Amino acid sequence: MAEPSYSNTVMTSTDVPFREPSDLLRSAPVDAGAPTPAPGADQATVALVTLGCARNDVDSEELAGRLETGGFRLVADPSEAQTVVVNTCGFVEAAKKDSVDTILEAADLKSSGRTQAVVAVGCLAERYGEQLADSLPEADAVLGFDDYPDVAAKLQALLAGETHHPHTPQDRRLLLPIAPAARDAEHAGVVMPGHTVVAPDLPAGAAPSSGPRAVRRRLDGGPVAPLKLASGCDRRCSFCAIPSFRGSFVSRRPTDVVGEAGWLAGQGVKELVLVSENSTSYGKDLGDLKLLERLLPELAAVEGVERVRVSYLQPAETRPGLVGAIAGTDKVADYFDLSFQHASATVLRRMRRFGDPDSFLSLLDDIRRLAPSAGVRSNVIVGFPGESEEDLEVLCDFLEAARLDVVGVFGYSDEDGTEAAGLDGKLDEDEIRARTEHVTSLVEELTAQRAEDRVGETVTVLVERVEGPTAEGRAEHQGPEVDGTTTVVGLESDAAVGDLLTGVVVEADGVDLVAEVLE
Repeated sequence: MAEPSYSNTVMTSTDVPFREPSDLLRSAPVDAGAPTPAPGADQATVALVTLGCARNDVDSEELAGRLETGGFRLVADPSEAQTVVVNTCGFVEAAKKDSVDTILEAADLKSSGRTQAVVAVGCLAERYGEQLADSLPEADAVLGFDDYPDVAAKLQALLAGETHHPHTPQDRRLLLPIAPAARDAEHAGVVMPGHTVVAPDLPAGAAPSSGPRAVRRRLDGGPVAPLKLASGCDRRCSFCAIPSFRGSFVSRRPTDVVGEAGWLAGQGVKELVLVSENSTSYGKDLGDLKLLERLLPELAAVEGVERVRVSYLQPAETRPGLVGAIAGTDKVADYFDLSFQHASATVLRRMRRFGDPDSFLSLLDDIRRLAPSAGVRSNVIVGFPGESEEDLEVLCDFLEAARLDVVGVFGYSDEDGTEAAGLDGKLDEDEIRARTEHVTSLVEELTAQRAEDRVGETVTVLVERVEGPTAEGRAEHQGPEVDGTTTVVGLESDAAVGDLLTGVVVEADGVDLVAEVLE
């Protein structure tokens, strides 16, 4: 494997899938609603800092549960912790750089004398292992996924002065059988972060209350939480390295998913965001490709849950039955997170993906026929090897016709170990940057127009922040963090975080909306 590169990449996005380092060392608050063991004189403190996607959020909460069970006390402020654990992202070059920058910022805290150790975990750590440890001595340990079950013991040993030897990276797709139906991660002994493990001695506030369960401790007391459906991916997109370090696709069993949903609802969660590398594949390794269609009503029926949102859908795998289940199930948001990546059939083939403008627009027509106000978001890669000016024009024409609510625009960059890194027809960085800026400008105009189209529409907003007579949250068509917000004005009575308010959209500002509350 080539040495990891941490240089800046050509990338612009209206949907950055990772957090900026300046946001990270403030960290998310530890959930004040969950009981925390009283600190003892010898109880070590730990802070978790999370980068990357919602899947990483789930993994961090698993680590938090394991650390708390193992005797650590969680603190929100990294500067107050003996150990800072940075859950890294290895998605694209810019995300890797942010991960490294955050580790370096955390290492600077050691000068205060309180922080004794900085530990890297997550995708970057799993992907590069000993290479990352050699190139980044500021990290006192680099832990892979296989270290997660014993993370508390490993951190205790580190604080005691022992040296951790980082793992040698391997292709995690090779750990399980090729045939999905033959996979059973629990019996194979393969660690799948966020999946079911037996943990009989969880403290109060850890998930769930009985039976085999995923160890989880909420780090954010808000009304929205990710819920992992599956891990890994069986697709072989030529630009993507994720399957090599996340492994083959493995679904969680429905009973585990529903059980954890019930625990989250008991923690005050009102909206469940279903996450995976590819939600459209859910159930295929369990012998039932339509399992998600049947799971959605069960999740929506969990007491306390007001909204269920499905994320990470592959357009070529999005079945009519799944579209119907999302659009037709009460409390399931009319929201479609479709990863188009491009629209030119030629570019998509080089990406080892499928589709073209006609098939994508047909899918969108099917969605809007069942749910006229549905929210649709996507990501596109610009400047892929071999992309011609005609291909770029096809993409822009598609975006104009698609009327998407949000689009993340990424300039192509080579990723270690991917097929695309060896393709011919590479564009130079200046050309990629110019094309990315062009598409980004177009997307900003188109998504602002789409938001304007919603003026006069009635929306239901899940409140996430209240300030005087206004409340801010998200309507059904707006996913967490990256899809814009809706501000509800004209409140005549108190509103609280977690409330659902109905209003009429009266104004749009970019992708953000303002709605006037209905009596």
